[in-house]
Amino acid sequence: MTSTLDPNPEASRPELTPAPGGRAGLRKPGGASLQVGVAVVWLSIIVLLPLAAIVWISAKGGWNAFVSAVTSPSAIASFEVTLTISVIVTVVNGVFGLLIAWVLVRDEFPGKRVVDAIIDLPFALPTIVASLVLLALYGPSSPVGIHIQHTAWGVGVALAFVTLPFVVRAVQPVLLELDREVEEAAASLGAGNITIFTRVILPALAPSLLSGAGLAFSRAIGEFGSIVLIGGAIPGETEVSSQWIRTLIENDDPAGAAAISIVLLAISFVVLFVLRYFGARAAKREAAAR
Repeated sequence: MTSTLDPNPEASRPELTPAPGGRAGLRKPGGASLQVGVAVVWLSIIVLLPLAAIVWISAKGGWNAFVSAVTSPSAIASFEVTLTISVIVTVVNGVFGLLIAWVLVRDEFPGKRVVDAIIDLPFALPTIVASLVLLALYGPSSPVGIHIQHTAWGVGVALAFVTLPFVVRAVQPVLLELDREVEEAAASLGAGNITIFTRVILPALAPSLLSGAGLAFSRAIGEFGSIVLIGGAIPGETEVSSQWIRTLIENDDPAGAAAISIVLLAISFVVLFVLRYFGARAAKREAAAR
Protein backbone atom coordinates (compact mmCIF):
# COMPACT_ATOMS: atom_id res chain seq x y z
CA MET A 1 0.00 0.00 0.00
CA THR A 2 1.33 3.41 -0.98
CA SER A 3 1.21 6.10 1.69
CA THR A 4 -0.96 9.10 0.90
CA LEU A 5 1.72 11.30 2.47
CA ASP A 6 4.19 10.26 -0.25
CA PRO A 7 2.38 9.88 -3.58
CA ASN A 8 5.66 9.30 -5.45
CA PRO A 9 8.04 7.34 -3.21
CA GLU A 10 10.55 6.78 -6.07
CA ALA A 11 11.14 10.53 -6.46
CA SER A 12 12.19 10.95 -2.83
CA ARG A 13 14.88 8.28 -2.92
CA PRO A 14 18.53 9.30 -3.32
CA GLU A 15 19.77 8.75 -6.86
CA LEU A 16 21.99 5.71 -7.29
CA THR A 17 25.07 6.11 -9.47
CA PRO A 18 27.56 3.47 -10.51
CA ALA A 19 30.65 3.47 -8.31
CA PRO A 20 34.13 3.06 -9.86
CA GLY A 21 34.06 -0.66 -9.08
CA GLY A 22 30.71 -1.16 -10.81
CA ARG A 23 28.69 -0.97 -7.59
CA ALA A 24 25.92 1.52 -7.10
CA GLY A 25 26.56 4.33 -4.69
CA LEU A 26 24.64 7.28 -3.29
CA ARG A 27 25.19 10.61 -5.00
CA LYS A 28 24.60 13.49 -2.65
CA PRO A 29 23.45 16.61 -4.53
CA GLY A 30 25.90 19.44 -4.03
CA GLY A 31 28.41 17.25 -2.18
CA ALA A 32 31.12 17.53 -4.81
CA SER A 33 30.66 21.29 -5.08
CA LEU A 34 31.03 21.69 -1.32
CA GLN A 35 34.22 19.62 -1.28
CA VAL A 36 35.72 21.58 -4.16
CA GLY A 37 34.80 24.84 -2.50
CA VAL A 38 36.42 23.89 0.81
CA ALA A 39 39.54 22.69 -1.01
CA VAL A 40 39.83 25.92 -3.01
CA VAL A 41 39.33 28.10 0.07
CA TRP A 42 41.97 26.20 2.05
CA LEU A 43 44.41 26.27 -0.88
CA SER A 44 43.84 30.01 -1.22
CA ILE A 45 44.52 30.68 2.46
CA ILE A 46 47.60 28.47 2.72
CA VAL A 47 49.21 28.93 -0.71
CA LEU A 48 47.67 31.53 -2.99
CA LEU A 49 47.35 34.41 -0.53
CA PRO A 50 51.01 34.21 0.63
CA LEU A 51 52.13 34.07 -3.00
CA ALA A 52 49.97 37.06 -3.83
CA ALA A 53 51.48 38.93 -0.86
CA ILE A 54 55.00 38.25 -2.14
CA VAL A 55 54.07 39.54 -5.60
CA TRP A 56 52.47 42.63 -4.09
CA ILE A 57 55.51 43.42 -1.96
CA SER A 58 57.91 42.93 -4.86
CA ALA A 59 55.83 45.30 -7.01
CA LYS A 60 56.10 48.19 -4.58
CA GLY A 61 59.28 49.53 -6.13
CA GLY A 62 58.14 49.05 -9.72
CA TRP A 63 59.53 46.97 -12.55
CA ASN A 64 62.92 48.70 -12.63
CA ALA A 65 63.48 48.01 -8.94
CA PHE A 66 62.50 44.36 -9.46
CA VAL A 67 64.96 43.91 -12.32
CA SER A 68 67.67 45.71 -10.38
CA ALA A 69 67.16 43.45 -7.38
CA VAL A 70 67.32 40.17 -9.29
CA THR A 71 70.22 41.20 -11.54
CA SER A 72 72.51 42.70 -8.92
CA PRO A 73 75.95 41.02 -8.68
CA SER A 74 75.15 39.61 -5.25
CA ALA A 75 71.82 38.18 -6.43
CA ILE A 76 73.37 36.62 -9.54
CA ALA A 77 76.17 35.10 -7.45
CA SER A 78 73.65 33.62 -5.00
CA PHE A 79 71.60 32.18 -7.88
CA GLU A 80 74.69 30.56 -9.37
CA VAL A 81 75.70 28.98 -6.06
CA THR A 82 72.16 27.85 -5.31
CA LEU A 83 71.39 26.32 -8.69
CA THR A 84 74.79 24.69 -9.18
CA ILE A 85 74.82 22.93 -5.83
CA SER A 86 71.11 22.09 -5.97
CA VAL A 87 71.39 20.43 -9.40
CA ILE A 88 74.41 18.38 -8.31
CA VAL A 89 72.71 17.33 -5.07
CA THR A 90 69.51 16.39 -6.93
CA VAL A 91 71.39 14.16 -9.37
CA VAL A 92 73.40 12.51 -6.57
CA ASN A 93 70.31 11.92 -4.46
CA GLY A 94 68.46 10.63 -7.51
CA VAL A 95 71.06 7.88 -7.88
CA PHE A 96 71.58 7.04 -4.23
CA GLY A 97 67.92 7.55 -3.33
CA LEU A 98 66.99 4.96 -5.94
CA LEU A 99 69.68 2.64 -4.60
CA ILE A 100 68.50 3.00 -1.00
CA ALA A 101 64.86 2.45 -2.00
CA TRP A 102 65.91 -0.67 -3.90
CA VAL A 103 67.80 -2.06 -0.91
CA LEU A 104 64.91 -1.37 1.46
CA VAL A 105 62.41 -3.10 -0.83
CA ARG A 106 64.35 -5.96 -2.39
CA ASP A 107 66.92 -6.93 0.25
CA GLU A 108 66.62 -8.35 3.75
CA PHE A 109 69.21 -7.51 6.40
CA PRO A 110 69.40 -6.98 10.18
CA GLY A 111 68.20 -3.54 11.23
CA LYS A 112 66.21 -2.95 8.04
CA ARG A 113 63.31 -1.33 9.91
CA VAL A 114 65.70 0.97 11.76
CA VAL A 115 67.25 2.11 8.48
CA ASP A 116 63.80 2.63 7.00
CA ALA A 117 62.85 4.83 9.96
CA ILE A 118 66.12 6.82 9.75
CA ILE A 119 65.23 7.86 6.19
CA ASP A 120 62.46 10.06 7.60
CA LEU A 121 64.71 11.67 10.20
CA PRO A 122 65.43 14.80 8.10
CA PHE A 123 61.66 15.39 7.93
CA ALA A 124 61.37 15.40 11.73
CA LEU A 125 64.65 17.05 12.67
CA PRO A 126 64.61 20.87 12.86
CA THR A 127 66.86 22.13 10.08
CA ILE A 128 68.95 24.30 12.41
CA VAL A 129 69.65 21.18 14.47
CA ALA A 130 70.77 19.44 11.30
CA SER A 131 73.18 22.30 10.65
CA LEU A 132 74.52 22.01 14.20
CA VAL A 133 74.99 18.25 13.82
CA LEU A 134 76.82 18.67 10.51
CA LEU A 135 79.00 21.37 12.01
CA ALA A 136 79.95 19.07 14.89
CA LEU A 137 80.73 16.28 12.43
CA TYR A 138 82.49 18.24 9.68
CA GLY A 139 83.59 21.43 11.45
CA PRO A 140 86.99 22.47 12.82
CA SER A 141 86.77 19.85 15.60
CA SER A 142 85.61 17.06 13.30
CA PRO A 143 85.89 13.62 14.97
CA VAL A 144 86.36 12.05 11.52
CA GLY A 145 89.04 14.48 10.37
CA ILE A 146 86.93 16.10 7.62
CA HIS A 147 86.65 19.89 7.70
CA ILE A 148 84.21 21.28 5.14
CA GLN A 149 82.73 24.22 7.05
CA HIS A 150 82.38 27.36 4.91
CA THR A 151 82.82 25.37 1.70
CA ALA A 152 80.52 24.38 -1.16
CA TRP A 153 81.02 20.78 -0.07
CA GLY A 154 79.50 21.61 3.29
CA VAL A 155 76.49 23.22 1.66
CA GLY A 156 76.10 20.21 -0.62
CA VAL A 157 76.22 17.73 2.25
CA ALA A 158 73.59 19.73 4.15
CA LEU A 159 71.28 19.89 1.14
CA ALA A 160 71.79 16.19 0.42
CA PHE A 161 70.84 15.41 4.03
CA VAL A 162 67.52 17.26 3.92
CA THR A 163 66.47 16.22 0.39
CA LEU A 164 67.30 12.51 0.31
CA PRO A 165 63.95 11.36 1.81
CA PHE A 166 62.00 12.98 -1.04
CA VAL A 167 63.55 10.64 -3.59
CA VAL A 168 63.46 7.51 -1.43
CA ARG A 169 59.84 7.92 -0.37
CA ALA A 170 58.72 8.73 -3.91
CA VAL A 171 60.35 5.64 -5.43
CA GLN A 172 59.81 3.11 -2.63
CA PRO A 173 56.01 2.58 -2.95
CA VAL A 174 56.23 2.18 -6.73
CA LEU A 175 59.05 -0.32 -6.35
CA LEU A 176 56.91 -2.29 -3.92
CA GLU A 177 54.11 -2.55 -6.48
CA LEU A 178 56.26 -3.67 -9.42
CA ASP A 179 55.29 -7.02 -10.87
CA ARG A 180 58.22 -9.38 -10.38
CA GLU A 181 56.80 -11.78 -12.94
CA VAL A 182 57.75 -9.35 -15.71
CA GLU A 183 61.35 -9.36 -14.49
CA GLU A 184 61.32 -13.16 -14.26
CA ALA A 185 59.91 -13.40 -17.79
CA ALA A 186 62.66 -11.12 -19.11
CA ALA A 187 65.29 -13.20 -17.31
CA SER A 188 63.86 -16.42 -18.76
CA LEU A 189 64.24 -14.91 -22.23
CA GLY A 190 67.94 -14.38 -21.60
CA ALA A 191 68.00 -10.73 -20.49
CA GLY A 192 70.80 -9.79 -18.09
CA ASN A 193 70.44 -7.80 -14.88
CA ILE A 194 71.45 -4.53 -16.53
CA THR A 195 69.01 -5.04 -19.39
CA ILE A 196 66.19 -5.94 -17.01
CA PHE A 197 66.87 -2.85 -14.92
CA THR A 198 67.16 -0.39 -17.84
CA ARG A 199 64.37 -1.84 -20.02
CA VAL A 200 61.86 -3.13 -17.47
CA ILE A 201 62.36 -1.59 -14.03
CA LEU A 202 63.66 1.91 -14.74
CA PRO A 203 60.85 2.90 -17.16
CA ALA A 204 58.30 1.93 -14.52
CA LEU A 205 60.13 3.93 -11.86
CA ALA A 206 60.81 6.98 -14.06
CA PRO A 207 57.65 8.97 -13.16
CA SER A 208 58.13 8.58 -9.41
CA LEU A 209 61.88 9.14 -9.67
CA LEU A 210 61.38 12.38 -11.61
CA SER A 211 58.72 13.52 -9.15
CA GLY A 212 60.98 12.84 -6.17
CA ALA A 213 63.90 14.59 -7.87
CA GLY A 214 61.74 17.62 -8.58
CA LEU A 215 60.65 17.86 -4.95
CA ALA A 216 64.25 17.44 -3.79
CA PHE A 217 65.42 20.22 -6.12
CA SER A 218 62.65 22.56 -5.00
CA ARG A 219 63.53 21.95 -1.36
CA ALA A 220 67.23 22.47 -2.07
CA ILE A 221 66.92 25.88 -3.74
CA GLY A 222 64.83 27.18 -0.85
CA GLU A 223 66.72 25.59 2.04
CA PHE A 224 68.01 27.86 4.79
CA GLY A 225 68.25 26.35 8.26
CA SER A 226 70.49 23.36 7.56
CA ILE A 227 73.19 25.47 5.87
CA VAL A 228 73.33 28.41 8.27
CA LEU A 229 76.22 27.10 10.37
CA ILE A 230 77.99 24.78 7.96
CA GLY A 231 77.82 27.12 4.95
CA GLY A 232 78.98 30.43 6.35
CA ALA A 233 77.25 32.58 3.67
CA ILE A 234 80.46 33.54 1.87
CA PRO A 235 79.41 35.68 -1.15
CA GLY A 236 80.03 33.93 -4.43
CA GLU A 237 81.10 30.69 -2.72
CA THR A 238 78.61 29.43 -0.14
CA GLU A 239 75.95 32.15 0.07
CA VAL A 240 72.74 30.70 -1.34
CA SER A 241 69.73 32.76 -2.36
CA SER A 242 67.82 32.13 0.86
CA GLN A 243 70.70 33.65 2.82
CA TRP A 244 70.85 36.62 0.45
CA ILE A 245 67.11 37.12 1.09
CA ARG A 246 67.82 37.26 4.81
CA THR A 247 70.52 39.87 4.18
CA LEU A 248 68.08 42.01 2.20
CA ILE A 249 65.51 41.77 5.00
CA GLU A 250 68.11 42.80 7.56
CA ASN A 251 69.01 45.76 5.34
CA ASP A 252 65.36 46.86 5.25
CA ASP A 253 64.75 45.89 1.63
CA PRO A 254 61.64 43.68 1.70
CA ALA A 255 60.84 44.45 -1.95
CA GLY A 256 64.24 43.14 -3.05
CA ALA A 257 63.84 40.06 -0.87
CA ALA A 258 60.41 39.40 -2.36
CA ALA A 259 61.84 39.78 -5.87
CA ILE A 260 64.50 37.12 -5.18
CA SER A 261 61.79 34.90 -3.70
CA ILE A 262 59.68 35.19 -6.84
CA VAL A 263 62.62 34.10 -9.00
CA LEU A 264 63.16 31.04 -6.80
CA LEU A 265 59.45 30.23 -6.92
CA ALA A 266 59.42 30.56 -10.71
CA ILE A 267 62.44 28.28 -11.09
CA SER A 268 60.93 25.71 -8.74
CA PHE A 269 57.59 25.78 -10.56
CA VAL A 270 59.17 25.39 -13.99
CA VAL A 271 61.36 22.49 -12.86
CA LEU A 272 58.45 20.68 -11.18
CA PHE A 273 56.22 21.25 -14.21
CA VAL A 274 58.82 19.97 -16.68
CA LEU A 275 59.76 16.92 -14.62
CA ARG A 276 56.14 15.97 -14.01
CA TYR A 277 55.36 16.46 -17.69
CA PHE A 278 58.07 14.02 -18.70
CA GLY A 279 57.07 11.75 -15.82
CA ALA A 280 53.49 11.68 -17.10
CA ARG A 281 54.70 10.89 -20.61
CA ALA A 282 56.86 8.09 -19.26
CA ALA A 283 53.89 6.69 -17.36
CA LYS A 284 51.75 6.76 -20.50
CA ARG A 285 54.44 4.96 -22.50
CA GLU A 286 54.76 2.35 -19.77
CA ALA A 287 50.98 1.84 -19.69
CA ALA A 288 50.84 1.54 -23.48
CA ALA A 289 53.66 -1.00 -23.46
CA ARG A 290 51.65 -3.21 -21.13
